[in-house]
Amino acid sequence: MSTAAAPVRTGAVLADLLPAVRHRYAVDTALVVGGAALTGIAAQIAVPIPGSPVPVTGQTFAALLVGTALGARRGFLSLAVYALVGMAGMPWFAGGSSGAGGASFGYVLGMLLAATLVGDLARRGGDRSVLRTAGTMVLGSAIIYAVGVPYLALSTGMSASAAIAAGLVPFLLGDALKAALAMGALPAAWKLVGRRG
Repeated sequence: MSTAAAPVRTGAVLADLLPAVRHRYAVDTALVVGGAALTGIAAQIAVPIPGSPVPVTGQTFAALLVGTALGARRGFLSLAVYALVGMAGMPWFAGGSSGAGGASFGYVLGMLLAATLVGDLARRGGDRSVLRTAGTMVLGSAIIYAVGVPYLALSTGMSASAAIAAGLVPFLLGDALKAALAMGALPAAWKLVGRRG
């Protein structure tokens, strides 16, 4: 039995499987910046929801994938770069917006926490099977909503029930589809890596 496959099974995330290089700091920096850029690009895929100031975007899916693939530390740093650069004026939040004052900024903060959580779960094997990936994505999405919906209510003056109706309910079907994509993609990536290892 090959000992090379052992690290793939426990304690690693997909980014850890990149070939060892002399300048690991440079690779980690590129991964963090790349994760932030991917999230910013995915945020431009935005579909307005009637009656809600929050659009459906690819941003949450990207944030969860970044956290899962990069791990907790790099995932957190990647979403922190995304948030800080967007707050500084880079128009890469949902639909080309920027700044911290928008109704959907709470979701960005939630993504920061969610990327950290799913990255930690991935390191514990949370992305290796379809069922584990489903649980990981559900928990990550729950964190995003736990921060985003109250922020939406506070920033707009909505009641809690109105914020849930506008900032949670319309997104559940899309989140189920995003989770299904992740449930296929992440375990498949691990199987591919296992074959090569």
